[in-house]
Amino acid sequence: MVKINTTCILVALILFSQLAEAQNRYAVHYKYKPQDNLTLLDPSAFLTEKAIERRIRHEIPLDSLDLPVSVKYIEGIEPFIQEILYQSHWFNASVVVADPIKIEKITALPFVEKVVLAAPGFNPAGRWVNKPKDNAGLNLNFKLKARKTDAPFNFQNELLGFSEMHEGGFKGKDITVAVFDAGFPGVDVIPAFSHLFDNNQLIGTRDFVHTWNDNVFTKNQHGTNVLSLIAADDPELLVAGAPEANYILCITEEVPTEFRIEEYNWVKAAEYADSLGVDIINSSLGYLDFDDSSMDYSVEDLDGETALITLGANIASDKGILIVNSAGNYGSRGEASLTAPADAKGILSIGAVDENLATSVFSSQGPTADGRIKPELSTYGSGVYLIRFNGTIGRSNGTSFSSPQIAALAAGVWSARPEWTKDQLINNLLRSATQAEAPDNLLGYGIPNFSRAYYGEILEIFTAEEKSEWSIFPNPLEGHNLFVSFGNQEEGEFTLYEMNGNVIRNNQIKRASNREAFEVYLPALPSGMYFVEMRSGKDFKRSKLIKR
Repeated sequence: MVKINTTCILVALILFSQLAEAQNRYAVHYKYKPQDNLTLLDPSAFLTEKAIERRIRHEIPLDSLDLPVSVKYIEGIEPFIQEILYQSHWFNASVVVADPIKIEKITALPFVEKVVLAAPGFNPAGRWVNKPKDNAGLNLNFKLKARKTDAPFNFQNELLGFSEMHEGGFKGKDITVAVFDAGFPGVDVIPAFSHLFDNNQLIGTRDFVHTWNDNVFTKNQHGTNVLSLIAADDPELLVAGAPEANYILCITEEVPTEFRIEEYNWVKAAEYADSLGVDIINSSLGYLDFDDSSMDYSVEDLDGETALITLGANIASDKGILIVNSAGNYGSRGEASLTAPADAKGILSIGAVDENLATSVFSSQGPTADGRIKPELSTYGSGVYLIRFNGTIGRSNGTSFSSPQIAALAAGVWSARPEWTKDQLINNLLRSATQAEAPDNLLGYGIPNFSRAYYGEILEIFTAEEKSEWSIFPNPLEGHNLFVSFGNQEEGEFTLYEMNGNVIRNNQIKRASNREAFEVYLPALPSGMYFVEMRSGKDFKRSKLIKR
């Protein structure tokens, strides 16, 4: 009896496997978008209030891309498919599961423009196989025991000026950031993310790979690593740049395989994030080589208007959304080694530097096929401190981890300058970067900085010999008395930083007249290099100070 049951089960599994293998995933693109009841004159019928508000704020007109896929077209293909995974109104397409034999009938329908093979095979058993795992075994109480001033993440934060950004009270509040990745295990239980739940900052989650999965806090930890570099808030473990932002978490990456379906997943996630009023999308993803070589992109395809995911990024950008995307990790190939959608127009693609601020060997390089400089910006990407799925600190390499740091910076700057449009934000970030005057295809415009972006000027380093309204002297400092010539006010805020960003001194200082310099007494200051910063009203200056 046991033998008979076992045989029946095996036969059933074989038949089920064959049935699954007979199904592929396709994108059915439609020629038109007729609507029976919807109109651009009444966008509230198909767009959320937040999505409409962003378009108004950035003066972006509604267009046919905002309208949903026609219901009559969906009904027209239903007899020929197994199921619909989702609709893409930007691409005017349905992503479906269907038998290859029936695809010819779908292609022949008069309202169908084309049918694209998105991925071979479909395993509906994944509805059970991919159920969220429990968190047993996670070491959730572990924290790196380090004093705040010695926090290992200071270096990567100070490159971008996060301490200044946070001291100004700008931590991404009222900005919505979406993170597209492969999974977010542990985020729901790791203390460094608890504020996202306590303060209702997590406004949306969705799995576009397994659309039936309603728990994104599982699967691959890459998304957890990335999110930690934008949202984490644990002084002893990791403090990221934008812990006060709102977040949307989307799974778009199907880790075991690499097919075009992931590009469609990304675009659908962008539409979903758009509907929730997203401001910034961080995408530490890139596509070039696929498991099916016929899907591969060539260098010539990376022209900003060919790859499916790039077209989606362009649309998102046109909707006023800032896309921050990793440039790719194909740097060993040399020039023109980008991955899509880093080649998109109107976005920020991000390269990586090492601890010496030189281009990381793996960091992908431009230009795009049409000659544009890429990446636009770069920051620390070799040995980045981040949070693992089990709540511990770790280090990793990749433009995947330089991108979210720039996304966090963008969120902080935008919260400080909410009147800026997406393009104004991009321009000020570029202008703040270290090689803004001479960008190249290794680092782009260089490493950006909060203060330079926020205050709208490129700060320069002055020596005592230069004649200027701003100077610090003597420099090098050999005694205890430092003089600061700055501005026209009789009071100012003086801050002295170590090179790693630690604040040694911060206080208000006065002078009898604006005709004389401020005097600061600095006893027992060890030899080394420091930053001196002065603020007075809207005036701001910073210079290096050498102490002998």
